[in-house]
Amino acid sequence: MKNQIPKKIKRIIDVIISLLCLIILSPLFVIIAILIKLDSKGSIFFRQKRIGENGKIFKIWKFRSMKTSCEKTSVKKIIKYEITGNDPRLTNAGRFLRKYHLDELPQLMNVLDGEMSIVGPRPFFLARIKENPELAKGRVLAKPGMTGISQIYIYKNKKINDKKIIELDLSYIKKWTIFLDIKIMFKTMTLLLTKVKKDIK
Repeated sequence: MKNQIPKKIKRIIDVIISLLCLIILSPLFVIIAILIKLDSKGSIFFRQKRIGENGKIFKIWKFRSMKTSCEKTSVKKIIKYEITGNDPRLTNAGRFLRKYHLDELPQLMNVLDGEMSIVGPRPFFLARIKENPELAKGRVLAKPGMTGISQIYIYKNKKINDKKIIELDLSYIKKWTIFLDIKIMFKTMTLLLTKVKKDIK
């Protein structure tokens, strides 16, 4: 990643944003936790191994959106569910959380811990990368992000295209600036708000 603006500044921005969001969104966290517990048995949070910067393995935080009996689903089936968008493993609350990406909010704790960044490469789970080692290219060169160019691509195109995702993530790392991060954050918020507004209508 380019050092036109030191990575320390990116880290400071990550800490400020994640801390503020965790404080402001804490009431929403409580509501989501109640919905999850009322909807199905199991824990509120879900943790899964991801590969981070320099190949470091960490466990990502997410709100549980699936039935507890589905943790051993094969990678091939998971890829199929991602492509079709029809995932039978999801709970009723989970479908709602996934639709608006609310299940990803706990990743703010990973950002605060320094394992992730607000913006960065898509954080594929470890088994997915073992299935296609090429995916590790963009993930070991920078901290994975809650959002990023490849995440926006998937959101807009509804496709999981490994070759395209690698291309986009490597492009982000090569062209990185703080201003690019701001642009990606703004684009992400615009897409999410547009979706909410459309659904309300």
